[in-house]
Amino acid sequence: MTSRQGTTGAAVSATADTAALAPRRRTVVKAAAATAALAGPLAAALPARAAQRAPAFLHGVASGDPLPDGVLLWTRVTPTPEATPGSGAGPDTEVRWTVARDSGFTDVVARGSTLATAASDHTVKADIRGLRPATDYWFRFSAGGTDSPAARTRTAPAPDTAVGGLRLGVVSCANWEAGHFAAYRHLAARGDLDAWLHLGDYVYEYGTGEYGTRGEVVRPHSPAHEIVTLADYRTRHARYKTDLDLRALHAAAPVVAIWDDHEFANDTWSGGAGNHTEGAEGAWAARQAAAKQAYFEWMPVRPAVEGTTYRRLRFGKLADLSLLDLRSFRSQQVSLGDGDVDDPDRTLTGRAQLDWLKTGLSASDTTWRLVGTSVMISPFSVGSLPASLLKPLAKLLGLPQEGIALNTDQWDGYTDDRRELLAHLRAHAIRNTVFLTGDIHMAWANDVPVNAGTYPLSASAATEFVVTSVTSDNLDDIVNVPEGTVSAVAAPLIRAANRHVHWVDTDRHGYGVLDLTAERAQMDYYVLSDRTKADSGARWVRSYRTRNGTQKVERADAPV
Repeated sequence: MTSRQGTTGAAVSATADTAALAPRRRTVVKAAAATAALAGPLAAALPARAAQRAPAFLHGVASGDPLPDGVLLWTRVTPTPEATPGSGAGPDTEVRWTVARDSGFTDVVARGSTLATAASDHTVKADIRGLRPATDYWFRFSAGGTDSPAARTRTAPAPDTAVGGLRLGVVSCANWEAGHFAAYRHLAARGDLDAWLHLGDYVYEYGTGEYGTRGEVVRPHSPAHEIVTLADYRTRHARYKTDLDLRALHAAAPVVAIWDDHEFANDTWSGGAGNHTEGAEGAWAARQAAAKQAYFEWMPVRPAVEGTTYRRLRFGKLADLSLLDLRSFRSQQVSLGDGDVDDPDRTLTGRAQLDWLKTGLSASDTTWRLVGTSVMISPFSVGSLPASLLKPLAKLLGLPQEGIALNTDQWDGYTDDRRELLAHLRAHAIRNTVFLTGDIHMAWANDVPVNAGTYPLSASAATEFVVTSVTSDNLDDIVNVPEGTVSAVAAPLIRAANRHVHWVDTDRHGYGVLDLTAERAQMDYYVLSDRTKADSGARWVRSYRTRNGTQKVERADAPV
């Protein structure tokens, strides 16, 4: 085993010695006034335990980006009470990690240490290597005589191994103020996940009361204002990691995460954001850099090309997972219904990322090609509806009632990129591509048509499973009506105008569980009974699958 002590709290790598140890949302409702008291100072984001003098692990532990021989471990240590997140205060502190094959830590396979400093907000990462493929491990950290909670992680299967199955939790869009993270608790309690996939909007940037929560702030943000500076982003990430349900899920399985816009600001593009005012809120470049720095400090994610989140993981011969960054390189969004959505000079992915994705899909030799995309790739139009049907749907969706309605923050706003990608899938006969998507706060099961206007006579190039939000407002919340009211009207209209859509649920919150075998990819959809309740129950509502070789979605009768 090798261990290396860092100097700035940055990620360090440790290899097990195999001889000694063996191997503003699309429709955002701004509250008129905050309905809960504003959050306190930075220290309010921390539990009362911070009052003690010994180092403490107040934000849990996490792992991520599993490889066949390793995994990335994460924690944050609070060395002294004044060393609150974002404060820049607190002494350098040695943090040690231990990895074992058993929860009792009697069979240790890796040890090491690094230095947590204020320069990295006292966060630390350890990139452990030399582990066995497809194996459960347990890990913990320690500092100054204090141990962190212990957690489970799991390595990926070896690249050339036949894998019988893979099970991933799938989530997105968790607005702290809109409710509790019971979805995470239910996923953690399963005990059967190989990993879980977070498709973006892990945190939100808004100030208290600024994002629609049916007029209620269930629990206030910290800091209370909209986050702009590095200290702000650090503090907001810290607030999220005080949530016990989120910490439980991080302790149960490794996460694979990408960002969307709210890790920065609403409707982020390469040169700005809809929720950013240049000058009054500083320079966009500085805000973006602060958001990225805090994200990589606080998330168990390996920075990829140019400090982005696009990268690829592999799970034996069964699947590879291409993860996209659809915020760092995109052109600015155009106005709703603007013909510029077809402009070939506009891009969602950026040239380098799109080429990387196409090359990876062509070269893939796995049964399934999964693509994690933060925004929906399937077309969504209501323009073909007659006025008698368009008007009520447009009213419910908050869209213009006089013409074609597109969500131009999605792939619909960048149709040249989508055409090129889908044409590539067809031209190279690339089968079994499944897009996994968040962002839109609704659940969908879609075919991805080459030509939506002539579908189903035209071909389907791929399939797409979209998960709803953990807590963030969806349509029934926006129009403030009972759950199911909007979906009963809107879902049939959406499907009538979009024949590639097999199912859409516009009104509920929850999560998905993706189960892969060589024969099929199935998404089981679960919904919460009440996002505002910490003890909310969850229940299964629908399952959809795509069979090997079909490029089509079909309903499944029961969850896996």
